[in-house]
Amino acid sequence: MAALCLIAPFVAMLWVGSYAKIEPTFIGIPFFYWYQMLWVPVSALLTTVAYILVRREKRALSAAERAGAADNGGAA
Repeated sequence: MAALCLIAPFVAMLWVGSYAKIEPTFIGIPFFYWYQMLWVPVSALLTTVAYILVRREKRALSAAERAGAADNGGAA
């Protein structure tokens, strides 16, 4: 899931045909420009989500390793 969060902005920006147009404009700014600028905060949000997911997974693995070590009497 974290990889999807990181790949989505790249796919969106590399698929130029989807946003290479002028209409619809937003406060006078052509679609081509405001679509790209919209991806700046969206990418930051998706990167944050990916970071949280990876951190959560690492914590779960650490807890599982500690629990496994405790079950084995501390032998690694």
